[in-house]
Amino acid sequence: MIALLDYGAGNVRSLRNAIAALGYPLSDIHAPEDILSAERLIFPGVGAFGPAMERLRALGYEEPLREYLRAGRPFLGICIGLQSLFEGSEESPGVPGLGVIPGFVRRFDNRALSVPHMGWNALRLQRDCELLEDAQARRFYFVHSYFAEPDASNRDWILAETDYGRPFISAVQRGEVVAVQFHPEKSGAAGLEVLRRFLAGQCILDQAANLSRAAEGDETDTQSGSEIGGAKEPTVLAKRIIACLDVRTNDQGDLVVTKGDQYDVREQGEVRNLGKPVELAKRYYDEGADEITFLNITAFRDFPLSDQPMLKVLRRASEQIFVPLTIGGGIRAFTDSDGRHYSALGVATEYFRSGADKVSIGSEAVLIAEAFHARGGQGDGTSAIEQIARVYGNQAVVISVDPRRVYVDSPEASSHHCIETAEPGPNGERYCWFQCTIKGGREGRDLDVLQLVRACEQLGAGEILVNSIDRDGSGRGFDLELLRMVRAGVRIPVIASSGAGCPEHFSALFDAVDVEAALAAGIFHRREVPIAAVKAWLQERGMLVRA
Repeated sequence: MIALLDYGAGNVRSLRNAIAALGYPLSDIHAPEDILSAERLIFPGVGAFGPAMERLRALGYEEPLREYLRAGRPFLGICIGLQSLFEGSEESPGVPGLGVIPGFVRRFDNRALSVPHMGWNALRLQRDCELLEDAQARRFYFVHSYFAEPDASNRDWILAETDYGRPFISAVQRGEVVAVQFHPEKSGAAGLEVLRRFLAGQCILDQAANLSRAAEGDETDTQSGSEIGGAKEPTVLAKRIIACLDVRTNDQGDLVVTKGDQYDVREQGEVRNLGKPVELAKRYYDEGADEITFLNITAFRDFPLSDQPMLKVLRRASEQIFVPLTIGGGIRAFTDSDGRHYSALGVATEYFRSGADKVSIGSEAVLIAEAFHARGGQGDGTSAIEQIARVYGNQAVVISVDPRRVYVDSPEASSHHCIETAEPGPNGERYCWFQCTIKGGREGRDLDVLQLVRACEQLGAGEILVNSIDRDGSGRGFDLELLRMVRAGVRIPVIASSGAGCPEHFSALFDAVDVEAALAAGIFHRREVPIAAVKAWLQERGMLVRA
């Protein structure tokens, strides 16, 4: 019996779907005694350390799980499933972990790096193991702000390390107890193969080879991180290429992928129909997209949990697509027509349970930031950003920014943060500020981009998606001035969007601005530029992308 320890937080649908796609049956843990009855146990990695551990204890799962692990029975922990094995985490001081592995989980503290560590990175094997055989040639999807720290006390557990400013533990194993920091269910074919091997029982350590190497003195250097065979090449986070699908109902009532210029999606009175959402998303997955984003561009008008077709799209997509899925549109508190109130957390939870890995907050984020500044730069714990990040972790919250340029004659002409621009305004103005908008760009607010992104970062957001109303659909390339400003203003990862028209625009972006990812829509939908062509162009110029 393969059993899933679903403790009620985050997206476990993708893991269920991955296991089903591999042809294995799966049962659920419903009671503490079910843990000890399992033949193979999977602890999925979702949420934050504290809520995860507290939930395990509330359900009575902690002691049976510890007994199962100490017996060395087949176990796969993913992300939090790995971190929970340690004694504790800086994410939740005072909340003890399972204590199976000595050591603690720390927060990334290198201020030169974006946190969370988010995207496709590699492994550096420390021991021979069938589970990760050939894994050093592949990339896997990571998303975490905290890492298990390698030291002398846990060295005999370490199976693989990865680098992000410093080495951290990316896989552990003792006997048949295995845990990984990356998400195999979100790591495409490479991740599915890791899952398949675990499910098939192919996770035995090559003890003879490991003992022989130890006898020869080829030990792991936990400071520089030595690969099997002695190589010390650091692993590097790849740049992500994200395909975005703007989804809305057309005049016939069908959900379609659409795209327009400056957010106008109609052509000759009709909504542009560029394809069916699930079919198009699956095509992008097959073509090598590193992530898929769905933006429900009419959700601000309607209660999103009544939008069953969009939830169905998400569920169907997660059955076929094994890279991260983000959903945006309507992530806020609602009161329905019957007077029932739903929190933003409740709305997000339904999206996570339907297959989303992250939620994107747009217009609501602007209103949240305005309230944050009105309180003197303080949160009150009730905003959508704070609620979702507290339960599911910062990495689950993406802020989608829709700014437009406002030109002024001098910085003194505005109270907002201005830049001197290489793109003068209509009357030759040499300065501009970037105004935040809501409702799909139709309403401007007295808030600039830096005020928005810094507030959202402080409230707990884990990533910024920077759109540009001025560049949307233009094919003129990304707004590098806007992106430089945002990149310098926050420490969390930044995704560039709007304006891509050719592969050269992606290389120009990554050359000029240290963003983690680039997103495009129309050029992919219309097959003007294949995703593979973008990646090949970047590789030819020495930029690291996932093959």
